[in-house]
Amino acid sequence: MTQYRVLRNARTGAILLRRAKWCQSFWCHFRGLMLRRSLPEDEGLLFVYERESKIDTSIHMLFCFFPIAAIWLDKEGQVVDKALAKPWRPFYAPRAPAQYVIEARPSLLDRVAPGDRLSFD
Repeated sequence: MTQYRVLRNARTGAILLRRAKWCQSFWCHFRGLMLRRSLPEDEGLLFVYERESKIDTSIHMLFCFFPIAAIWLDKEGQVVDKALAKPWRPFYAPRAPAQYVIEARPSLLDRVAPGDRLSFD
């Protein structure tokens, strides 16, 4: 069963994504957004890892056909880095260890800043 969360700015309560797919399994991590042609503005993926890491939370954009916002959060939900990930680039990694990665439409980058704390319910 697919689980979704609502992604919010913890300080303001503003909804950032109405449907963030909870990706904790190997297969969900493996598939990500590969081979998708689009993503609705209010949807994204929320990758969950067992521990904070720079390497484990790195992403690639191979077989991705559109740019995305990549946002890395630490174990407390604080934004540690963000990037505009472009199609067919081999590697993006956060500047600091992260436990969660959000992939969504690029417009999310305008609404999130390093140091913000995000919550998902």
